[in-house]
Amino acid sequence: MNAASSSAQLGAMDLYHALPCPEGWVTRRLRFFTRINKAQPITLAPEDEVSFVPMAAIGEHGGIQLDQVKALDEVGDGYTYFADSDVVVAKITPCFENGKGAFAKGLRNGIAFGTTELHVIRPADDIDGRFLFYLSISELFRKLGEGAMYGAGGQKRVPDLFIKDFQALVPPLDQQQKIAAFLDRKTAEIDTLIAKKRRLLDRLAEKRTALITRAVTKGLNPDAPMKDSGIEWLGEIPAHWDVMAIKWITPVLRGASPRPIDDPIYFDDEGEYSWVRIADVTASEMRLEKTTQRLSELGASLSVKRHPGDLFLSIAGSVGKPIIAGIKCCIHDGFVYFPRIPPELSEYLFWIFKSGQPYLGLGKLGTQLNLNTDTVGGIRIALPPADEVHEIVDWISGNVKSLDEIHERISNAIVRLEEYRSALITNAVTGQIKVA
Repeated sequence: MNAASSSAQLGAMDLYHALPCPEGWVTRRLRFFTRINKAQPITLAPEDEVSFVPMAAIGEHGGIQLDQVKALDEVGDGYTYFADSDVVVAKITPCFENGKGAFAKGLRNGIAFGTTELHVIRPADDIDGRFLFYLSISELFRKLGEGAMYGAGGQKRVPDLFIKDFQALVPPLDQQQKIAAFLDRKTAEIDTLIAKKRRLLDRLAEKRTALITRAVTKGLNPDAPMKDSGIEWLGEIPAHWDVMAIKWITPVLRGASPRPIDDPIYFDDEGEYSWVRIADVTASEMRLEKTTQRLSELGASLSVKRHPGDLFLSIAGSVGKPIIAGIKCCIHDGFVYFPRIPPELSEYLFWIFKSGQPYLGLGKLGTQLNLNTDTVGGIRIALPPADEVHEIVDWISGNVKSLDEIHERISNAIVRLEEYRSALITNAVTGQIKVA
């Protein structure tokens, strides 16, 4: 355990030990009122079907997808067995992200097989399974678990001993059942509100795309005479606009990397040029203002230099995502760039790419979309006169800003609801609030 993890765990433990123990409750380690990672004999016939639960089926806040089934003799070795009313907790990163665990209920024939990267916690007769489940996704359990994790790099694990030795505040069975029923009801209400707000975000995203697409294909004058562009994604465009392949406007070139890229000789914290990774672009919106690394003079000389105002496009990772440089930077071969794009066209092309519409027919956005210099160069766009380009860019920027402000308010409301949900669960399972 590193120093940061140890400090986080100590802080969570201090918080835990500071909690008053309500009258009638007792402090017990999980190992004394549950069976942990111990399977029971299976009595089903080989042809009987059981639920099959890969890690991806364990969702946020204890969600579990049970739509996959397999015959028992088709499951094979190498899976964890669990049963109805068991609680499962992920063993590996991101095990504590958004309460990544589940309460097993509604399993086919009462049995499921899943990844071995699950801790299985089976409650004793005097423990309510739903109460135990809420305990396992409480903020307190997660904070202590994060502090106990071990392992190098991005893959860390929750040790068995953390699960076994976790000291829970346990009320009598009838009180556990009241708390579980209360949390079932309240979290369902919160989740309904969150779902509604997420649907609003989806509709906002659709409106944003439609707004951008209409502006870069139809212009701002609804009375302008139209003509058929001959391009499916463009449809009809203003009669005075041109249809141009991007390669007719500018060459489309690929970035470059110094090799081997992990050689420290290519990096310098005081270097003039920032080094752009896919993650930097993914985390940015319209303009790239910062990265986590800078190149040395040698490293920059072996890459492709870009300057404020330059447009480039990701063709790996977040495939198809455009970005405009706000700083001096260097790009690798996971990006393409446009060396002869006039500054006034950079933002216009940015919005065209941002709409995602030019990629229709090139593959599905994401890992299935295959972009390279030829496919990007071959994309045909509708190009208005320069004065209209400026008007369209200004109009899109203003309208998108308004939509983004609404998006931020809704997103912040979702965060507050999730924080309230987490605090409610923690306070209920530790007896800090009374439940009806």
